[in-house]
Amino acid sequence: MAVYTHVDPDDLAALVARYEMGSVLSCKGIAEGVENSNFLLETTGGRFILTLYEKRVREGDLPFFVDLLDHLAASGSPVPAMIRDRSGSAVQQISGRAACIIQFLPGISLTHPTPAQCEAAGVALGAMHRALAGYDGARANSMGHRHWREVANATGDLDAVRPGLQATVDEELGFLDAHWPTDLPAHVIHADLFPDNVLMLGDRVTGLIDFYFAASDFRAYDLVITHAAWTFSADGSTCDPALAQALMRGYAREIALTDGEIAALPTLARGASLRFLLTRAHDWVHTPADALVTRKDPSPFLARLLRYRADDAARLFSPA
Repeated sequence: MAVYTHVDPDDLAALVARYEMGSVLSCKGIAEGVENSNFLLETTGGRFILTLYEKRVREGDLPFFVDLLDHLAASGSPVPAMIRDRSGSAVQQISGRAACIIQFLPGISLTHPTPAQCEAAGVALGAMHRALAGYDGARANSMGHRHWREVANATGDLDAVRPGLQATVDEELGFLDAHWPTDLPAHVIHADLFPDNVLMLGDRVTGLIDFYFAASDFRAYDLVITHAAWTFSADGSTCDPALAQALMRGYAREIALTDGEIAALPTLARGASLRFLLTRAHDWVHTPADALVTRKDPSPFLARLLRYRADDAARLFSPA
């Protein structure tokens, strides 16, 4: 279960009393997610999500996330509001952690999306990008291209994760340093739109959630992160063309990529694969054996990286 910090019932009752949401009925840990402690909070006023911020989420960034979600909600994007207490505050303190109570949205996260669901996710991503194109907020991408070598160095011996991984990462870092684009359309992006961060009912997107990696970067980089997350087999070895075409077709309904973006997609996808390979490898090495969270195997993103390096990688991004 992804719960790092437990909440005292009396402290929880005192927190909820600051809001117009009744009294606590139950509060249960949520297994999904690896960055924060998440709880399903039920009160006499309804269902909510209580999030305590751990690890990579800095308390100083929380006002940015609150403002970002306010902007997206006002634009009609299906995002959860961070609930404000009677004094208007969204960011709280409990159990020694910064915390927010967040709107509960209906829907489920998918394990095996269909082409129709991939197309819906592409539409939702494109609509979100259109809304963010006019957003004035900004946040440096702490997991962006300029930081990958730092993450690799902090991991230690990558060959201890998988034999030969160090040489592959070193080669890829050199390639990306030499070929990473500099002048593509950019604004704040989600940067982590995996299927578990999208809620759906049938083929309809009901929620885009977990914006805690949101930062300023290329919009096409956000698209290839989603492509890598939604269209590959679980082991990362195979990209399903029906899923990939559907995702790209949905996105194209909202955003027409520039020629420069289209040309850069394979390189951006290599970068996206390396980013998740490195952070998973880092966690694989540094997560304590008794941690209450399951480490994610970096190997499927090595497989994605190798697929995106192939000579025919550009065809993976065709909408038809």
